[in-house]
Amino acid sequence: MNSLRLNGLRKLPPGFRFQPTEEELVFQYLKCKAFSFPLPASIIPDLNICNFDPWDLPGELGEERYFFSMKEAKYKTGNRINRATASGYWKATGSDKQIISRRNQVAGMRKTLVFHMGKPPHGLRTDWIMHEYRLVNVPNNDFNSANNPMMQNYLNHGMEKWVLCHVFLKKTSKKSSEEEIMQSFCNKNRIEALGHRMEPKLYNFMREKDAESSSSSSASSRSDITEVSSSACSRQY
Repeated sequence: MNSLRLNGLRKLPPGFRFQPTEEELVFQYLKCKAFSFPLPASIIPDLNICNFDPWDLPGELGEERYFFSMKEAKYKTGNRINRATASGYWKATGSDKQIISRRNQVAGMRKTLVFHMGKPPHGLRTDWIMHEYRLVNVPNNDFNSANNPMMQNYLNHGMEKWVLCHVFLKKTSKKSSEEEIMQSFCNKNRIEALGHRMEPKLYNFMREKDAESSSSSSASSRSDITEVSSSACSRQY
């Protein structure tokens, strides 16, 4: 399959997507890169991840991006890795995850980092996430290096030299303020309409009884008056 180049970055043809599993990233790409073996596809570029802010990395802004990066020491003396960029720094979060092969062997680890704007320790957390994959163990029988100390040292150096970085912008489910207001307004109207339809009709039976008794009493009083008037008239004549 042929790939295309855009701004120096190799891209897949339209319709194709690069969606490797974590096991494939570690065992098919990072392992081959660290030991100078042919890669399955030349789709992951090499760069120093700390020379770029996450939004300035090559590739489409909304897509997930993958890079090979060499570990850079923060100080000349020491083992701390540099994770600072021009505008902020990458900060590790959570525990590292083991990447296990089909042979049930742990050969890689995944570290999760979050990009913070500013200077530590008062940086502003962003939604930029990076998964950093590294090799931790390679079986000797894979490279026939059990009886070859020089080969084993070479393998160890390659393992410690390269990492594979998966950078992406975390998708948030937060709605805008206008959407939230409109949604709450619609929900309120829906609840009011539903309550109006389901509102029970209460009848005041006592009031109806009082009305019936008052009407009957008024009718009887009218009949009494009629009788009295009739009797009075009969006495006159």
